[in-house]
Amino acid sequence: PSWFICIWIGSRLTYDFIVVHPGPNLNMIVGANGTGKSSIVCAICLGLAGKTSLLGRGDKVGIYVKNGCSKGYIEIELYKIGGNVVIKREIIRETNQSHWMLNGKQCNQKTVEEEVKALRIQVSNLCQFLPQEKVGEFAKMSKIELLEATEKSVGPPEMYEYHCELKNFRIKERELENALKEKDSFLEKAKQRHERNKYDVNRYYEKKRHLDVIELLEKKKPWVEYETTRKELEAVKKEREEAKKRLSVLKQAQAPLIRKIQLIEDQLKPTDAQIKVKVPHTTIDPHDYFIIGIKQALRLKEEEEKEHQKRISNTKRIIDGLKADLSKVGDQPDVAEQISSINAELRRIQEDRAKLDDKADLRREKDNLNLSECVNHILCFMLSALQKDKLRSRHKDTYTAVQWLRQNKHLFKGNVYEPMMLVINMKDSQFAKYVETHISFHDLRAFVFQRKDDMEKFMTEVRDNQNLRVNSICAPEASFAKQPSSRHIESLRRFGFFSYLREMFDAPEEVMSYLCQQYKVHDVPVGDNRTKTMIKTVIEEPYIRILYTTDERYTVKKSLYSNKVSTSNSAVQPSQYLIINVDAEEKRQLEQQLEVRDSRQTLSAASLLDFFYEVLKHFLDHHENKLLVEKKRLSELKGKRRQLEQKIRTKEDSLKQMEQNVIDMKKVEEDTKKKVDAVHSQKVAIVTALMAQMKVRIIITVPLKWVNQCFDVFLEVKQTFLKCVYGLSLQAFTKLPDTPDEIDAMLNEERSKADCFTGLNENVVSEYNKREQEIKHLEKEQEERVTALNTYRQNISQAKERWLNPLKQLVEQINEKFSEFFRSMQCAGEVDLHSDNEEEYDKFGIRIRVKFHRSTHLHELTAHHQSGGERSVSTMLYLMALQELNRCPFRVVDEINQGMDPINERRVFDIVVSTACKKTTSQYFFITPKLLQNLKYDEKMTVLCVHNGIHMLTSNQWDTKAFIQRRLNFTFF
Repeated sequence: PSWFICIWIGSRLTYDFIVVHPGPNLNMIVGANGTGKSSIVCAICLGLAGKTSLLGRGDKVGIYVKNGCSKGYIEIELYKIGGNVVIKREIIRETNQSHWMLNGKQCNQKTVEEEVKALRIQVSNLCQFLPQEKVGEFAKMSKIELLEATEKSVGPPEMYEYHCELKNFRIKERELENALKEKDSFLEKAKQRHERNKYDVNRYYEKKRHLDVIELLEKKKPWVEYETTRKELEAVKKEREEAKKRLSVLKQAQAPLIRKIQLIEDQLKPTDAQIKVKVPHTTIDPHDYFIIGIKQALRLKEEEEKEHQKRISNTKRIIDGLKADLSKVGDQPDVAEQISSINAELRRIQEDRAKLDDKADLRREKDNLNLSECVNHILCFMLSALQKDKLRSRHKDTYTAVQWLRQNKHLFKGNVYEPMMLVINMKDSQFAKYVETHISFHDLRAFVFQRKDDMEKFMTEVRDNQNLRVNSICAPEASFAKQPSSRHIESLRRFGFFSYLREMFDAPEEVMSYLCQQYKVHDVPVGDNRTKTMIKTVIEEPYIRILYTTDERYTVKKSLYSNKVSTSNSAVQPSQYLIINVDAEEKRQLEQQLEVRDSRQTLSAASLLDFFYEVLKHFLDHHENKLLVEKKRLSELKGKRRQLEQKIRTKEDSLKQMEQNVIDMKKVEEDTKKKVDAVHSQKVAIVTALMAQMKVRIIITVPLKWVNQCFDVFLEVKQTFLKCVYGLSLQAFTKLPDTPDEIDAMLNEERSKADCFTGLNENVVSEYNKREQEIKHLEKEQEERVTALNTYRQNISQAKERWLNPLKQLVEQINEKFSEFFRSMQCAGEVDLHSDNEEEYDKFGIRIRVKFHRSTHLHELTAHHQSGGERSVSTMLYLMALQELNRCPFRVVDEINQGMDPINERRVFDIVVSTACKKTTSQYFFITPKLLQNLKYDEKMTVLCVHNGIHMLTSNQWDTKAFIQRRLNFTFF
């Protein structure tokens, strides 16, 4: 294509209507200041949906419409394969609204932004679009910002996306690593606890084995007693057989006597049996009642444990509430640091009191002081103290540097001044808003130095060693402080102007000199409401470039050819730093006290000075009291935190004690079971005794057949009873001793062994098993996390190769061109990819280092180290190094050659021409108000001369060929 961009402008800033037809390569837009060169730049930015903040001329789009017009429009035609793109933007001045059209169809701004993005146009990228007001910001870009801007400008479309993807990957990788470390730590601690509990578990099982043996012994003991009784029964039966034989012999001899005895025994049998059977039966019933009592005690223990758990829950709720209160207190800022700061301020107040005593001869050279002077001195002192407080709260680094400077002023050879906001003294506080609007905040908080070596020493200490973010400036070598104004203020009073900015404040000579040179405060008039009503007339006045009305700032630009004026205006914001609102009540009391001393008459220097000291001390006392009240509040807040922490500790100790005193219901149930078993054993003993008595009685009174039947029934009943009570069979006891004495001895031994294992219960085993399962589960999860992390790292490594290798090649290409350009200028420069850690992808950046003098070393390009001209050269050569890579469709650079010395300007111009006129490069716009003589030009260049004036033709009447032909014809004749 012959061009990429073509522009139509209507009612925009300088122009009523203009059409710009740029060339396909280098376009030199040349014209004097005020002719409208930057209007073309503004049109490109706004027409391609750029934000007004990119231009630095105002935040409302309506101010870009020409004065006297209600609306304006921009139409831009862009080359595109398959059909050009035409974007039109109509701007309404009053409402600051825009209407968009794309290829003749109405659309919204987002549609235009998407179309522009698809064409790889980035008006927000300083590497592609560098307007006049943003030239200085290029050197202020950080290495990280410069890398991102370069990727977007000349990198492949996917390079910046890969970079963003890698940064997100790294964030996710950190999260995975932290999670893995956290889980590893938790798993290691769990294994350690598990290993410690293993010993307790082994001890518990050993104790359990002893308890099992005891249980078996206690269950076998009745059986042994039974076997003993059975053997005794067998012996009795044997004796009975022998007695039977003897009885048979006796019966034969004493048959008559036996019959009589039998008769008597038959009569006695019912009575004796009844007595013998009933007596033991009455001893069984109390055991049933005893079992009921045991179970009732168990229920009481259960109720007691429920109440105990309820108290534990209530305590936990109280602890949670206290912790919630503590977290609210914990959300407050660190009170210790605030208290320390207040203590430091209190010490400074003591120092100020001492200074008052040391300066007893203050202003004694004057015989008399009037009321206004006294009030001004007192208020200046109070405002200075309050300004320091404001600086400390708004910009802590600057305040810290001020404190360091006060203690180390002896290190410097020349004058050194604290930030301007502290040394500028407003004569009238109502005008502070104009001075603060006019001077950038960057300079208001800047330290001012008389000597450059002092400034470098200061910045090395506070910026490099203390890592403080501060600004500093060096005053001009020749003083501009008393430079006269272009016009006397009296000649402007008819327009409502009453003062220049310089006359509104006092400042040290070096500070005033810098402000006059940099901000022209001696030539900026301030007016009132009359000025605003006459603004159309005022802006026609010569020599007025910037002016202030009551609430607005106006910037005026005039064409040198047509005298047409373009203006922009913005609101004046209230002052924040150069004025501090003093307590009105305190000021009223101060004036009343002065009136008591007769404000209508002058006071002697001595008495007024004494009163001045009295008022200053009163102010210091008042300021000190405020600080003490704040310190008390912070101390109470700190004390409340300690009280909450103490309450939490107390409640947690109480909770720990309650949890230790929890009733072990399993143990209680086991004890209850043992007690019931003991009662059942007693029942067995009673039954055994009863059976023994019955057996003896049967031997005497019952025939042998009946005895055998009765004994068999007894055995069956006893075995059934044991099965019901213990759930065991007779064979379960075969491995245990068979005599009561041996069983008792073994019981005593096992109980002694079991008693050695104290403090153990089933919870130890359950917790051990539960933790073992948790550890297995955690180990499995960790394996999965490690696998996921390794896989993730492999993906990152692949993504890193896709991004880093092409990026290194790209930076190397830029460095080759950049270094070549600098060598051609007998200077040195290099570009490299900088990163302290290659795994931290958000810390990668492009570092530019330059050297303009043989005696110096390469220094990184910053906003402070190089001069303005050196920064402009470096910026331009970097942009030209990008130009040959040809990724973006066009580039715009506005007045970057301002501040360059003629030698460097000529060298840079040659590089721009040779680079931007190559066939492989993209379209380039270079805007400049002037050109040196005898420069080298190229046939591929397009020079667009911007003219303006009352005799100018319209753009559609301009015919260069006709002009040349007319000149040739005139010469011929």
